[in-house]
Amino acid sequence: MELYAKALTFAIPFFLILIIIEEIAARRMKRHINYGMDTISSLSSGMTNTLKNLMGLSIAIVSYGWMVDKVALFHIESTWLVYVVAFIGMDFVGYWSHRFDHKINAFWNRHIVHHSSEEFNLSCALRQSVSAIVGIYFFLYIPIAFLGVPGEVVAIVAPIHLFAQFWYHTRLIGKMGFLEHILVTPSHHRVHHAINDIYLDKNLSQIFIFWDKLFGTFQEELDEEPPVYGVKKPVNTWNPLIINYVHLWSLIQDAWRTQSWWDKLRIWFMPTGWRPADVAEKYPWNYWKNAYEQVKYDSKPSKVLFAWSWLQLVVNFAMVFHVLVAFVNFQYLEVMLYAIFMMVSIFAYTSLMDKARVALPAEIIRFVVGLGLIYWNGGWFGLQEYIPGATVVVGIYLAASLLMAFLILSKEGKAKVNLRPAELVSSN
Repeated sequence: MELYAKALTFAIPFFLILIIIEEIAARRMKRHINYGMDTISSLSSGMTNTLKNLMGLSIAIVSYGWMVDKVALFHIESTWLVYVVAFIGMDFVGYWSHRFDHKINAFWNRHIVHHSSEEFNLSCALRQSVSAIVGIYFFLYIPIAFLGVPGEVVAIVAPIHLFAQFWYHTRLIGKMGFLEHILVTPSHHRVHHAINDIYLDKNLSQIFIFWDKLFGTFQEELDEEPPVYGVKKPVNTWNPLIINYVHLWSLIQDAWRTQSWWDKLRIWFMPTGWRPADVAEKYPWNYWKNAYEQVKYDSKPSKVLFAWSWLQLVVNFAMVFHVLVAFVNFQYLEVMLYAIFMMVSIFAYTSLMDKARVALPAEIIRFVVGLGLIYWNGGWFGLQEYIPGATVVVGIYLAASLLMAFLILSKEGKAKVNLRPAELVSSN
């Protein structure tokens, strides 16, 4: 975990620089690809995933290390060829785990947050799950375990494989010639993120596009069919923690409401979007049947709320970076408490972005927890040792955040979701 934290201290600034470069390039090309609240939501989602990983909230049913010890047919040294094999093997695992996430109702909850943005840009690549806690795809690693690829090699290759999926989340790069036949390119991945019927559940590969061509899930981006991004059943919130569980909550409701015990059991493993007939008739969902009728979610923030949301993002990002930099000096309990505070903090300000009434209780909880942590630590997790007065600044920030939430909600009221009912159709 220390290696992961150290890697992120370099990777995150690099990602942010690329996002800024993309925005500068878009403006020079006179294209609008980043929308403030959506970008804040995406970056906040990235922070929640980082915090989850730092808390160690990942459970492996069967560890790769155990598996390779038990089933390896060969004993191989960690040469460059082993790293190549491991990378290709990880990509095979990535294709099939990705495919299962798209195709099975319960597993879609692990992945919906990544598709939830109605934009497509580098920031949306950071929308990563906090709900995928249990590692359920261990069986996909059996082929590379059979070959005897060492666990330490897989541990090194895994983050490289993940970070290599960042760059192709952009609309600014067109088709890339011969690379279209080998790698996943921005064109391929635009297809994957689209809700057009012809593009749904296509181009599931992560690095090498030949998996899709081999297993029948490839679709070229068509000039006559511009991609429309998001999910068919819109999430209508900027709060990444709510997005992470919105599909699961829908499944729980359907399983509870249906009269059929068989449907209560099978709903979890049916194709994504499947619903019991009695529930679909009585409680129809609204979704975009025609992608081109999509109206994007907009909470209509005032200039004050817009500016305050950006300030919240900067402050909370600085705190997450503090956790990463000081991780080696923290006890596990300190990491857990800091991360829990940050989760509450992100929930609070992204709820305020929605103008949701729950934002104020969340802010009160954050204020109380924050003051409690200052009292317990005798400061703000040792930050005052490097920045004089840091504890006072954090205290002022907590109070200001609570006050601003109260003032903004009092003045602006509840958000009116910008959706046209005539363009929504029922799922039954």
